Amino acid sequence: MTPDEYCQERAASSGSSFYYSFLFLPAEQRRAITALYAFCREVDDVVDECRDASVAQNKLIWWREELERTYHGEPQHPVGQALQPIIEQFAMPQEELLEIIDGMEMDLVQQRYASFNELRLYCHRVAGVVGLLAAEIFGYEDRHTRKYADALGLALQLTNILRDLREDAERGRIYIPEDELQKFGVTAEDLRRPQASERVEKLLQFQAERALQCYHDAYALLPPDDRYRQRTGLVMAAIYEALLHEIIDGGYKVLEGRTSISPLRKLWIAWKTMQHEKRQHKRLMRRQHA
Repeated sequence: MTPDEYCQERAASSGSSFYYSFLFLPAEQRRAITALYAFCREVDDVVDECRDASVAQNKLIWWREELERTYHGEPQHPVGQALQPIIEQFAMPQEELLEIIDGMEMDLVQQRYASFNELRLYCHRVAGVVGLLAAEIFGYEDRHTRKYADALGLALQLTNILRDLREDAERGRIYIPEDELQKFGVTAEDLRRPQASERVEKLLQFQAERALQCYHDAYALLPPDDRYRQRTGLVMAAIYEALLHEIIDGGYKVLEGRTSISPLRKLWIAWKTMQHEKRQHKRLMRRQHA
């Protein structure tokens, strides 16, 4: 199995919504974003699958060393080997890949967040930075596109937090800020119960409304001239925003079971969004040449 095949299998087997957005990319960009996604999966799984925090910490140290080897042309892991040729091609800064590991390390040492500002730093590291690296792969002309990519990462991560609320709570991780739990009169134990009280539902509604606003804020930051280049990110956003609406329309039942979207629907959303962006791009081109 080649390094690229390893990354492809890693992406496809995860069942992630991200995989469906990669399908419509040109081959070079698809290979690059798949390698980036595989890297994120590897370091995320270290935290999720290692019960011993010291073992997880040592594994993350190994991945820091692997990035150093990769940037010096001596990667050992298939993911590092897949990343090596695209790092220079797409100008992927080493410090940003290291910052993703910083975010994973936060899960080893911090299970609560006092305020949304604290949570925002975590979201930036585990999702916003991924958005920034993805923006480099997709390409842009306007530097403001990086602000959009970071903001979109926040929206996607807030959706993940809402979807995985009970699962994370059972692991001892509460990503809803403590001051907001107090505001709505909700305890950590309330989030481990399968039936949501009225207080919990109001808290979840507040979280969902903020996530929706984050999507709108991100879209507003995307320069029109870069919209078509960043269409893969918009496909991701469409799938995740559909998931968020599924949670809302379903009455915030995230404590009863995992809310999900079928693979067929993800593929439909991806295709529909891509077709929409193609039409928008053609209109933009006609206006510019009129």
